[in-house]
Amino acid sequence: MKGSQIKYCAEELAWIEARKTMVRREAHALFVQKFGRNDVSLNNYNALCKRKGWMTGRTGCYEPGRTPENKGKKMPFNANSARTQFKKGQINGRAKELYKPIGTERATKDGYLERKIHDGMPLQSRWRAVHLIRWEEVNGPIPDGFALKCLDGDRTNTDPSNWEAVPRALLPRLSGRWCLGYDDAPDDLKPTLMATAKLKHAINEASGK
Repeated sequence: MKGSQIKYCAEELAWIEARKTMVRREAHALFVQKFGRNDVSLNNYNALCKRKGWMTGRTGCYEPGRTPENKGKKMPFNANSARTQFKKGQINGRAKELYKPIGTERATKDGYLERKIHDGMPLQSRWRAVHLIRWEEVNGPIPDGFALKCLDGDRTNTDPSNWEAVPRALLPRLSGRWCLGYDDAPDDLKPTLMATAKLKHAINEASGK
């Protein structure tokens, strides 16, 4: 009963100590069977071992290199659990509400149009700028060290003719850092700003600056 002390004889204690590394539940069942101690619960057995310092030596964690017992085994079929399991490619809940099919286009906060090109991973590779897609369809991959510059200032105009591959080092000269920014300039002034930026860039490249 609760609060009463459970006594063990010397033979019982020796038997328990000798089997301290066994799984406690199995050792307890053998103990009850051998000594007829139905008054000793599994909790009582565990408490005794802890008081005596008879530890099993197991931490409950898998040691490095240990192969899990269920490796390579299929989970037994259960009709109830199978009914609620996710199927391959299945989308539910909030993910289903937010899902966009391949080919969907959206506008970014910077004003560019993006198109969804796949459903794979990583997530950030699922969307690609539409002006890049269309430009590369006509001109091939963008050369290393180059970027596409919008010519008319309308980033939603994805026609390949509205984008020019320019050296990335040219972009700061068009940003308005040193003079009127290209995107903010009147349409009739844009060609002059582009030509001036290209000339200064070429001079710097030739002089090694």
